[in-house]
Amino acid sequence: MGSTDSKLNFRKAVIQLTTKTQPVEATDDAFWDQFWADTTTTVQDVFALVPAAEIRAVREESPSNLATLCYKAVEKLVQGAESGCPTEREKQVILNCTCILTRILPYIFEDQDWRGFFWSTVPGAGRAGTDELDDDDGARPLAESLLLAIADLLFCPDFTVHSHKRGPDSVENMQSIDSCEYIWEAGVGFAQSPPLNYIHDLNRTELLRLLLTCFSEAMYLPPSSDNSVLNPWVTFFCSTENRHALPLFTSLLNVVCAYDPVGYGIPYNHLLFSDYREQLVEQAVQILIVTLEHDGGVPHRPASPSSMEEQESTGPENLFVNYLSRIHREEDFDFVLKGLARLLTNPLTQTYLPNSTKKIQFHQELLVLFWKLCDFNKKFLFFVLKSSDVLDILVPILYYLNDARADQSRVGLMHIGVFILLLLSGERNFGVRLNKPYSIHVPMDIPVFTGTHADLLIVVFHKIITTGHQRLQPLFDCLLTIVVNVSPYLKSLSMVAANKLLHLLEAFSTSWFLFSAAQNHHLVFFLLEAFNNIIQYQFDGNCNLVYAIIRKRNVFHQLANLPSDPSSIQKALQRKRKSPDVISRTSSQETVSMEGSHPAVPAEPGTLKTSLVAIPGIDKLTEKSQVSEDGTMVSVPKTDSPHTVHPDQSAVAGTSDTESNSGRDNEDVFYTEAEMERRRLSSASSTSFWAPTPDWVLSWKCKLPLQTIMRLLQVLVPQVEKICIDKGLTDESEILKFLQHGTLVGLLPVPHPILIRKYQANAGTAMWFRTYMWGVVYLRNVDPPIWYDTDVRLFEIQRM
Repeated sequence: MGSTDSKLNFRKAVIQLTTKTQPVEATDDAFWDQFWADTTTTVQDVFALVPAAEIRAVREESPSNLATLCYKAVEKLVQGAESGCPTEREKQVILNCTCILTRILPYIFEDQDWRGFFWSTVPGAGRAGTDELDDDDGARPLAESLLLAIADLLFCPDFTVHSHKRGPDSVENMQSIDSCEYIWEAGVGFAQSPPLNYIHDLNRTELLRLLLTCFSEAMYLPPSSDNSVLNPWVTFFCSTENRHALPLFTSLLNVVCAYDPVGYGIPYNHLLFSDYREQLVEQAVQILIVTLEHDGGVPHRPASPSSMEEQESTGPENLFVNYLSRIHREEDFDFVLKGLARLLTNPLTQTYLPNSTKKIQFHQELLVLFWKLCDFNKKFLFFVLKSSDVLDILVPILYYLNDARADQSRVGLMHIGVFILLLLSGERNFGVRLNKPYSIHVPMDIPVFTGTHADLLIVVFHKIITTGHQRLQPLFDCLLTIVVNVSPYLKSLSMVAANKLLHLLEAFSTSWFLFSAAQNHHLVFFLLEAFNNIIQYQFDGNCNLVYAIIRKRNVFHQLANLPSDPSSIQKALQRKRKSPDVISRTSSQETVSMEGSHPAVPAEPGTLKTSLVAIPGIDKLTEKSQVSEDGTMVSVPKTDSPHTVHPDQSAVAGTSDTESNSGRDNEDVFYTEAEMERRRLSSASSTSFWAPTPDWVLSWKCKLPLQTIMRLLQVLVPQVEKICIDKGLTDESEILKFLQHGTLVGLLPVPHPILIRKYQANAGTAMWFRTYMWGVVYLRNVDPPIWYDTDVRLFEIQRM
């Protein structure tokens, strides 16, 4: 039967369904089979032939027909999972039912009255053939039958995996199959790589798309800070009820980490044949990040077999989280890290043949997966940091941050990148690794410099702060915290990076910037702390920074003598109203950018973006730890540190106040309306009525950590001036040579202990991750557009 005929028949069945106001009996197979028995439709066809308005019409006007359609489609999947789909026709029925359910489910989720439908037991919907096994609980809820059928079908020989049987009666019994022998790809815990089969890849992709749609009920619930609300679909699918949980988790992880999009080493190969593996990898990584949600608010501890029993009491165990946290072999870590680094680096690789390699688009999902690996598996985090391989993750992240800084539709990408660097910077090894010379030169529009990965990080952060868009201000604290965390380990900053840090200090310490928001002085504290760490712990190699500090010494003198009387405060604030944003002027003439670079561009008009909830302030995001003599970390009890002055004026509702103070409230599309309302109410105390007072200025000015720098200037400035006069010098290389051999031993104050601010998870970040991750999944599934124009509530969708 031709495909046009089958489309016509299918469309006819859809029309009949919407026009029949009388319920159609579930036993009327002649009617229901029209939807799946003789048609060959692609998922794109189904989306075109079943318009949203018609699904909603059936839902409102003949609900029992919609219920029967869902029930019958699930029943077909259950039958296929039991028979193993031996014939082509049965395989086609399964694919048709899969597409239909993918189309309909979002319209079930968007209606509150329907949401429980799949969790009710439909009469007679027990799994056929299991009557004698479990007559105690009779029928399963429809959702459970559906999820178990999908899991079975993902390991169905000759449909989604290679059959191991040979010979005439080679149909394998689906009930007794050991799916661990059918893992899709070699890698973690599995050595054989089955031959590529694009039909299997296509069939897996359809089933995974349906699975993701099942999980997407989360998009239809408004954001709630109650972290113990679990997604019932994910909870059931990742529980011991699913006998395929382990092989499926392994298959998904291995398929992602083994994927090589280059076109199997042949340039332009991706243009010659369609890469079905890429679609599969995209669906696989999306399923992974969605299933690896934290269990409620319970801090996650990997279970050891002995403690399994005690764990039962703490609620359901998410097996995917459990398996991820228990990976421990070095070769498995190496496989995962190399795979993620290869895929993250893919969009950056410039070859001599333009467009010769395929550019992948799923880097945001990969970053979330990397985040979850580090978060749930501390052994993986330590593995990442013990070699320079961490730099293969760092460089692409810095590339994405630099590239997305002007594009408001990618503000979520900016956050996840910064969060990952904040997490890594809490470990000493990360700072040490940054000293490796940077020589690969990825094409970025940043000044050319010769130096280390630390220089690259500082130059990119400077670029984000000075030329990024307004929405990034809440991230400034995070960016500078990362710099402080790594500063004690940086052996030699380049002149370019040293100048960038001083330019930031100059911009952040102008009196109008300091007086214009309750939080702004924190940025100066962070920078001074970074300078102190470098001077106290790495003076010897850092003559460039010392020279830059000497050249800009008046910035430090002005800070020490910051006026705090009422008239000076008023004058400074008036100056602000007239003056343009100084932060974006750059103090140096480095205009030469790296080869092949292109400037960051704002989003195209019409680009969709999803809103995000606010991130918690840096004091909530991090926990202070002190590094003791032997290098171990001790956490510091929370006290009123120099950074937190008057709790009532600290960052409200979790974001830096710079936005609201600069009168941008009315265009703040970054947060949902409800969130905005909450922020407006809670920030009333700190914005509308907040004004800098002399007492407030003095309260933090007296804590500015300037002693070390002032002492350095006191000792070195006269010596440098003397050299210049004696030798008539104007050449900075001579001065640098002098500073290189200089020493301040015994002249500086006693080194302060190193303070590291380690990332700590909390309900606020968990909620942020959930909205960000589902926003990415929503925007990336455009063909077919699974959730477009349905009433999602987890975030708002805006057009740029």
